[in-house]
Amino acid sequence: MENVWDLLFHCVPVDFEVVNVSSATEDDINNAITAIRRNGVALKGNIETLHTLPASHKSRNNLLRTSLDLYANVMHCKSLPGVQTRHNNIDIMIIRENTEGEYSSLEHESVSGVVECLKIITRTNSLRIAEYAFKLAREKGRKRVTAVHKANIMKLGDGLFLQCCREVAAGYPDIAFDAMIVDNTTMQLVSKPQQFDVMVMPNLYGNVVSNVCAGLVGGPGLVPGANYGRDYAVFETATRNTGKSIADRNIANPTAMLLASCMMLDHLKLHDYATMIRNAVLTTMNETQVSQVLSPHCTLVTMRNTLTCSVLSPDLPSTLT
Repeated sequence: MENVWDLLFHCVPVDFEVVNVSSATEDDINNAITAIRRNGVALKGNIETLHTLPASHKSRNNLLRTSLDLYANVMHCKSLPGVQTRHNNIDIMIIRENTEGEYSSLEHESVSGVVECLKIITRTNSLRIAEYAFKLAREKGRKRVTAVHKANIMKLGDGLFLQCCREVAAGYPDIAFDAMIVDNTTMQLVSKPQQFDVMVMPNLYGNVVSNVCAGLVGGPGLVPGANYGRDYAVFETATRNTGKSIADRNIANPTAMLLASCMMLDHLKLHDYATMIRNAVLTTMNETQVSQVLSPHCTLVTMRNTLTCSVLSPDLPSTLT
């Protein structure tokens, strides 16, 4: 995150209010939520919730999303220059419902040894995320929206979600609509990902599919993500990996966070700055052949310094819009 701040400090007319969040207390995340309400947007690093905390302590990420009603998680999974992967020409937009489903944090031990975990699917939120997906598809010139579900088993919960998607699809005759069961979806993604255009799904499936898609294009260090609500927007790496195994080793790839900052700048209508940084990132990636984790020949500091110089170069080609 510090390397992203350093680059933006040299190139972009924005100021940061920094809030550090600890994994051991809820006070810090409440301070972060207050800061986002004050500023309207945030660039968010990885926040860990310790598994050793009692069940009454919600996930920090979940608490942030629900408190601010950041109902739409958006991930653009696209093949990147200079990154060697099994599949090429991937260009998928994943829209994930962000506030309910299995992540509602409603679970209890009904009797000793039996735990019930509630999955919440509402008509209101299902219609809202479906509308968001189709509206975004139209704005981006996309051709098809695929709803991912498990309505063959969860006939009421996922059945309601699928029904809402079909209702919204009827209002967008210019966009094709289909539906796919989630287990088949994961198989199709690793077999022929090019068949997908825009995908919309409930919370848990979105988590799984996002990680699969990040792996398809090179790993979590390369893919940005965004969380949108009516009043606020938070930008981060797409898969929310903590990255603890590569911390302080000068090999963490800053690409995902840099591209997330470009999404934030576009959201703030600072399109020229977003394009400048995005072009520099993609050009640097193409020249250095970077991957999820950097190598001794291309360290984090080296990449940061190269990017700082590159943003001053005009007419860099853009391949990610």
